Amino acid sequence: MTTSSDPSAPLTSRAHGSPLRGRGWLNTGGAELDLETLRGKIVLLDFWTFCCVNCLHVLDELRPLEEKWADELVVIGVHSPKFEFEKDPEALQANIERYEVSHPVIDDPELDTWSAYGARAWPTLMVLDTHGRIAGNLSGEGHAANLDRLVAELVAEGEADGSLRRGPAPTVLAERTEQTLRFPSKLAVLPDGRLVVSDAGQHRLVVFQADGATVDAIIGTGERGHADGDEDTARFAEPNGVLALPAEVAQEVGYDLLVADTAGHRLRGVKIGQDRLLRSRTATEVTTLAGTGEQWMQGEPLPRGEGDARSYSLSTPWDLTWSHSLNRAVIAMAGIHQLWTYDPATGALLVLAGTTQEGLVDGPAVTSWWAQPSGLDEMPDGRIV
Repeated sequence: MTTSSDPSAPLTSRAHGSPLRGRGWLNTGGAELDLETLRGKIVLLDFWTFCCVNCLHVLDELRPLEEKWADELVVIGVHSPKFEFEKDPEALQANIERYEVSHPVIDDPELDTWSAYGARAWPTLMVLDTHGRIAGNLSGEGHAANLDRLVAELVAEGEADGSLRRGPAPTVLAERTEQTLRFPSKLAVLPDGRLVVSDAGQHRLVVFQADGATVDAIIGTGERGHADGDEDTARFAEPNGVLALPAEVAQEVGYDLLVADTAGHRLRGVKIGQDRLLRSRTATEVTTLAGTGEQWMQGEPLPRGEGDARSYSLSTPWDLTWSHSLNRAVIAMAGIHQLWTYDPATGALLVLAGTTQEGLVDGPAVTSWWAQPSGLDEMPDGRIV
């Protein structure tokens, strides 16, 4: 982290932050914010874009900080699109809702604020002190602990010189009402014809009758988090991939579905209850099969088919498919640009392809490079695409 928050350094050496310029503001109720009106607050500028998986990781890293320092810290997302379609204001609004961004966001499609602050990578974080001066500059993810320490230092500085101004952030969120599906992601077909849809925007699974319209069951409380249990108590965090296991595999292992619990960094197993239209109904059960719940970081071990799959960190598993040639599920591990496999019969996790480096490099699976793989399928000849 580049920072000038060392108490021994002269505070006047910090440069003042540049004005925040863009096309408009979101999550402010129509108000336009500026650094002058935010004087007295610690301001964290998060330069992000909604198709960057590392940026999505940072959104989750910031949530505890926003809660801990709710009266002292104002987080402002500076949406700085990398690709042309990310400039679409409606797409930005939808993704702010999808990923539950709960702080003000300035739409910066022409990269005006991005350029003014010299950002060079997604994500980039800039921390401003109570006088609007740049006290910290970070890039990438995994900085939550450093940010927490820096905010604590800047709060102490603001208390010492009397400049700290406590109070809630100027955030105005749109009312969120429950609907049948919000940002549905993937679909699986059960042997009895029912359809299971991952309702990523509401942190749950929705089971439909074969007509695709009649809701048979809702699995999960709809609250972001993690809990195993039945359909009324289980919790997910942005579930995406859902895979109906082959019938013989499901019978052997005692559950019907694999679920990529994306923001929870876990693989879940789901035993689906019997059709509600039948007289008898078995209970739905959700269990954790793989992942500690912590995001994998560089330096941590990668699975080699040994040990308890729940002892390994995963990173944003996004999709699943079944490989009949491998007799295993294949996982798109978007957060670290790899494909993994999971054997439901043995519980073994194994890296199939990718080095954790982001890019597009063909060649042997173990040396190939991938870029946020998020969709998988098996071709008739057994190839995974």
